[in-house]
Amino acid sequence: MLGWRGASRYYHPDYKEGFLLEVAAVKKVREEMGLKNLMVMVPFCRTPEEGARVLEVMAEGGLKRGEEGLEVYVMAEIPSNVLEAEAFAELFDGFSIGSNDLTQLALGLDRDSERVAWLFDERRETVKLLSAMLIEKAHAKGKKVGICGQAPSDYPEFAAFLVAKGIDSLSLNPDALLRTVKKVAEIEAALDSGA
Repeated sequence: MLGWRGASRYYHPDYKEGFLLEVAAVKKVREEMGLKNLMVMVPFCRTPEEGARVLEVMAEGGLKRGEEGLEVYVMAEIPSNVLEAEAFAELFDGFSIGSNDLTQLALGLDRDSERVAWLFDERRETVKLLSAMLIEKAHAKGKKVGICGQAPSDYPEFAAFLVAKGIDSLSLNPDALLRTVKKVAEIEAALDSGA
């Protein structure tokens, strides 16, 4: 769960060639298939310096952030993504909260371990504070924030919290869509009316 994954693989000599194949695939989809709305998201990016290295490798492969409307987002799943959000915002077009890993890393637990899995809860105040802090810092830099973790689908109250904090988008499971959209509409109406 914490090892060689995400961004650290993309520029490493042992995987860089594989990542360049991924870059070529994205390039093909955007250029040959004409699907310019395809964006890139960099997962598990531990430091801004690591983010810069990934962007350099992407550019080597012909994908440059900003060219032909290419947006590159960073997953916010490590506390460093939140605490150094301003620096990450200089490199990326926005953030997507990965609530599963953010919870795991903020609470220092392995959600796959049955001995501590009961402590895993995205609704913990720690996770809410980190999420709210990220939204505030990102918006101050003119960047968008979404969430692609499981929490908004499982916990409507967590989705409500994020909407109240101004999150730009929620990713939901199909079975949670209608229930959550209704809840979001209620919250947005209340916010608009000043309640």
